Amino acid sequence: MLLIYTHKITPRLKYVFKQVCTRILGIPVAFTTTIEEFIAHKSLKVSYTTLALGKECFIKSNSILFEQGLSDIKIKVQDWDNTKCFFYNGDKSALPFDIFAASFYLLSRYEEYLPHVKDTYGRFTAQDSIAFKHGFLQQPVIDIWAYKFKAVLQKHFPEYKFTSRHYSINPVIDVPMAYLFKNKGVLRTIGGAFNDLLKFLPKQLYHRALVLLNLKKDPYDTFNWLINKQKECRNKFLIFFLVGDYTTYDKNINLNKKEFISLIKTMADYCKVGLKASYFALENIDILKKEKHHIETIINTNLKISRNSFSKLNLPSLYRNLITLEIKEDYTMGYTDKIGFRAGTCTPFLFYDIDYEIQTPLLVHSFHIMDYSLLNNESLLDKQQNLNTILNEVKKVNGTFVPVFHNYTFSGQERWVGFKQLFNSIINSTNKS
Repeated sequence: MLLIYTHKITPRLKYVFKQVCTRILGIPVAFTTTIEEFIAHKSLKVSYTTLALGKECFIKSNSILFEQGLSDIKIKVQDWDNTKCFFYNGDKSALPFDIFAASFYLLSRYEEYLPHVKDTYGRFTAQDSIAFKHGFLQQPVIDIWAYKFKAVLQKHFPEYKFTSRHYSINPVIDVPMAYLFKNKGVLRTIGGAFNDLLKFLPKQLYHRALVLLNLKKDPYDTFNWLINKQKECRNKFLIFFLVGDYTTYDKNINLNKKEFISLIKTMADYCKVGLKASYFALENIDILKKEKHHIETIINTNLKISRNSFSKLNLPSLYRNLITLEIKEDYTMGYTDKIGFRAGTCTPFLFYDIDYEIQTPLLVHSFHIMDYSLLNNESLLDKQQNLNTILNEVKKVNGTFVPVFHNYTFSGQERWVGFKQLFNSIINSTNKS
């Protein structure tokens, strides 16, 4: 056990030390404000305060972990070996930066509580993040810092036997629209056909007719392929279905369609099924509660995982709603158009509510790449290289890689050519670690 001596034990301090030490490094941690208890401790120990007690392993603390609420924090990002960090604390500390204060800033999404300009869908953008501005968005810096801290502990306590974790993947399949042509109802089908005519899309109209006449498979119906991929992969796919009402933003199949319900039930036999919360459910807990009930009725079990339509995430209100409805895990944290680590980590973490200064039971799994972000690359080779770059960053720290793909990504449509190959390379990456 690692014992932390500090001048004040706060919820923030306990939260971030448990994340870095226990969740990432696998080291149990305890805290004390009593010097005598700290001195008597015979195993791993670190003092985390403003002044060293003596010649112990000492990390100089920044004030952020002892504060409450938000404040105007001045942050200066600096180079540190092969990465970057902030909250410099001088050369008398075992680490030149307060990695725990910096980790809390990123994990709590402190910057997302501060005033910022939202995009068209009301989202916090990558361009506004400290990670993007200072060039470390594509590094899981918290995990990197944790391993630097581990090296310090190994130097001070060479006899201690540290545990190791292993690289893994958590593939996410998003289903905002299960079928492109099928099961849309008479009005939507007629409207879609007229739209094809107005936009002069004879090829699409032809394919629509073949699908509706059962002469061809719907292009978005890639679920048998996904089931076969799941059988090859030891990690369970997480598949999120949109079951909300038809709106301007959400256009999935009506839940009255038996084939749609049957599809969800079938996928639940092979994958872990979650709720893709509709756009309007993100601001209305009653709508969210209704959608949760719908999916639970179909899968005949309590809903544990969710992610949001358009990957929209308003903190802290949305996460509080998930907690109220006893949803255990969220997979929304990430950027749709940029590859990288929105929360600075490839390790799941509990949501910390800054307003209430409490660690909540909601487990956040940030995703690191979405299929749309790879469309910025013209060639398949460039797509694969960018995918490999971020995947290898996760491998270096034995983290968990979370990619987000959609059911239509595997349709073979022109813009998605080669994406099956990219997905396969993710599945196969666990065999090479």
